[in-house]
Amino acid sequence: MTTNDQSIPYFVKPGSIVRQIWGDADVILLVFAGSAAEFALNRAVDWLFYTGKLPADPIARLFSTVRYAQDIVFLPDDKARQTVARMGALHSGVEQKRGYQIPDWAYRDVLYMLIGYSERAYETLHRPLTNPEREELFATFREVGIGMHVPNLPTTYADWRTDREAHLNQDLVRSEFTDKLFQRYQEQLGNWRYNLLRQVQGMLVPNQVNQLLDLPQSRLLPHSLGVYGILNKLGLRSLVQRILLPTDYLGQIQGLDK
Repeated sequence: MTTNDQSIPYFVKPGSIVRQIWGDADVILLVFAGSAAEFALNRAVDWLFYTGKLPADPIARLFSTVRYAQDIVFLPDDKARQTVARMGALHSGVEQKRGYQIPDWAYRDVLYMLIGYSERAYETLHRPLTNPEREELFATFREVGIGMHVPNLPTTYADWRTDREAHLNQDLVRSEFTDKLFQRYQEQLGNWRYNLLRQVQGMLVPNQVNQLLDLPQSRLLPHSLGVYGILNKLGLRSLVQRILLPTDYLGQIQGLDK
């Protein structure tokens, strides 16, 4: 996607843990499995129902979001910041059409989800992050938030953890929008992939999300992920993905690897 010319300033430097996370299709899919569960509970989810894009095609919305994220992570600094500004402009346009602003806390919620599930997904598939890696992951998304003029962002990873917990306790509710979104997930994925998604979500999400959605807790799934890692090393990743993922989107999913 880009060269690693050391003379070019990047928004996220080559070799960063953030690039490792957002250049791994398997990790990205887990990030969005967790985010799909939590965002369905967000008190501001009605904003995406206003545009109609999320309920019409949740999987397409996932790829759209990933493209923005990967542009920020892998492009040179000036182009990445242009992407952040474009994201801000798109949201402002929706706000103008609807007649009032998306709450500041809702913007923070989305940033916090991306930080939280980036960490959880990578650690689920690979290894625990080091403290410097956690700070780097947080700092990257904080910079995205600053570029989008999101106020009152915490300044350290530890402060983020505290504020993240407060948001989980304050900003989640199960509503008609929650059930409509999960119905769309089921329609797009089919029953057995939808049931697998819920099991993955049950493994990834915080307790507050688990309790509101009553997600299944699978004892076998963590072991299955270990088997998946072994199959990857044996060169069978593509075959396994064909079995587990919707074939209409397989090419786009495999294209997430950078």
